[in-house]
Amino acid sequence: MPIKSLLVVTTIFGISLTSLALQPTSEEQATLTPDGVLEELKAGNIRYKTDQPLASDTPARIELGNTGQFPKAYILSCVDSRVPVEQVFDQGLGDVFVGRVAGNIENDDQLGSMEYAVAVGGVKLIVVMGHESCWAVKSACDYIKLGNASALLQKIRPAVRSVADYSSKTSKDKEFVAEVVKANVARTISDIRERSEVLADAEAAGNIRIVGAYYHLKDGSVTFH
Repeated sequence: MPIKSLLVVTTIFGISLTSLALQPTSEEQATLTPDGVLEELKAGNIRYKTDQPLASDTPARIELGNTGQFPKAYILSCVDSRVPVEQVFDQGLGDVFVGRVAGNIENDDQLGSMEYAVAVGGVKLIVVMGHESCWAVKSACDYIKLGNASALLQKIRPAVRSVADYSSKTSKDKEFVAEVVKANVARTISDIRERSEVLADAEAAGNIRIVGAYYHLKDGSVTFH
């Protein structure tokens, strides 16, 4: 069945959606706002937690994807298999760009990808999301050395050192790990703004927002900060 015969437009948080919750078209993307996209991700997380997903109908999404991509957001997340980014926010094919690296740190490749997503892809929101019980953060807390991962973990160490009394704590302290995860997200956001003139200017102009988030493994909820 052709896509056009299936679409019934509704509006939630200022976002034009369909009854099948298909990805945005070019026209719909143009109406999105950073705040509206953030609220939609929050609503999507509630749907995820309550097992009431809207992002479905993959065949129709594939068909619509052949006309181009006009995503809402770019989400930088850890590689942890327990954090399925699109599902966590009830987003489907064509809805978001996702960048993943252990410890959700930024590097030149991630920065370039974000700049592409904003300047070419038209996204309105960048989310840096850490998560509970992050292996990379735990390893950084414990000074673990492991091949090429050692250099990656060194990029998380400044967040470890930013937490009070860090030298006397280890990854066995869950509250300490949670503090470091959140400090690492905040530091990553700061680095993004400092290292990318493209993204900093877009945020200053109000075209995008850059926000942090924390995923709770225990119940699947996401808190933004």
